[in-house]
Amino acid sequence: MFSMLYCFYISISCSYFLTYYISAYARVGIVSTQRKKTAIFCSSHSLKDNGASLQSGCVLHRKENLSRRFLLFVLVSSGLSPTLPSSGKTKSKNPYDEKRLLEQNKQRQKENNAPKDFPNFIREGFEVKVVTSEDYRKSDSGLIYRDYEVGKGDCPKAGQQVTFHYIGYNESGRRIDSTYLQGAPARIRMGTNAVVPGFEEGIRAMRPGGKRRIIIPPELGPPVGPSTFFSSKQFEVFDIELLSIQNCQRRTIAFYSDVVCN
Repeated sequence: MFSMLYCFYISISCSYFLTYYISAYARVGIVSTQRKKTAIFCSSHSLKDNGASLQSGCVLHRKENLSRRFLLFVLVSSGLSPTLPSSGKTKSKNPYDEKRLLEQNKQRQKENNAPKDFPNFIREGFEVKVVTSEDYRKSDSGLIYRDYEVGKGDCPKAGQQVTFHYIGYNESGRRIDSTYLQGAPARIRMGTNAVVPGFEEGIRAMRPGGKRRIIIPPELGPPVGPSTFFSSKQFEVFDIELLSIQNCQRRTIAFYSDVVCN
């Protein structure tokens, strides 16, 4: 509320000073021509006239000129200038461009042999729109997921170890990693920050035997920078198959300590 009143006061002050400045500038233009005449008049009659009235008139004119110069100095030094409306136009989204970008993404995914019902991404600069079917859901954190098979049993808890297969894709549907091609499943302990936050959140709500596709937004993805593998913020897609959940306990033998999961 205070900032709004302050802005209103500044705008009123700017308008007042601008009006006064314009009128003063107009008077300066008129007086400037008269000043030359007055200066000539004063100089031409200074030898003939010994009266104080002519000298007082010249002094008064100098005081008015100094007051106008002082006003101009205050306006310039204080930065009180009117806020003019911006002539730039905000870029509005064109439905044709959005459709064109969608078709381009579909074409790239087709060339990369993306799986069926793969999400589409309409990227325009740093803004990305995710297009999915109605079977996908979105969590409060921004993670998008779809369950193909729910599975049975309990969900993994912090400290437990999960064994799973996964396939990773980028926005163009190109496969970037796969444990199936590696020939062995992956294993991580929950709650140890072993994977990116979006991946752990997606697998935390799964059950053994379940299959899920998760779409990780950049906010829940890996860090971006020159020291990392990722050079730009992009969405990542993972197909996960949770195989099993194991309990873990710490084992200590003499000076050696580790964690064993059954």
